Amino acid sequence: MSGLEGLYQELILDHSKARDGFGLEDADGRSADSHQRNPICGDEITLRVRVDEDGAVRDVSWEGAGCSISQASASMLTGLVEGMPRTEADALIAGFREVLRSRGKLTLDEDMFGDAAALSGVSRYTARVKCAMLAWVALEDGLSRA
Repeated sequence: MSGLEGLYQELILDHSKARDGFGLEDADGRSADSHQRNPICGDEITLRVRVDEDGAVRDVSWEGAGCSISQASASMLTGLVEGMPRTEADALIAGFREVLRSRGKLTLDEDMFGDAAALSGVSRYTARVKCAMLAWVALEDGLSRA
């Protein structure tokens, strides 16, 4: 394992233990919930996204249980999209999906994806891609209904 891979692994473990955005915030009229489950491994997440009057992501909160990859991915996503215009959030989700489906051919840009760039290596393990995508799919679903 290279030094960078070890650093990324440590970052994933840190986020899975100290989970940003964990605990569902109170719902309001401009929020939407999405519950997603990975039937392969049993990981689950319920994500609540609240948007402001302009449609920008006001905040994201979530609850869930699962492997360190799914929990870290949800934590990383939370801080990344808060305050982001809807169109940027949609583009971020699409970019994340493209890299995670690349089977290791693409990597996430650290400037754009922040800590979530540590999840780039997951794309080489197809069984783990759904774990990393769970929160992102929940956000995409929530935004479509918020």
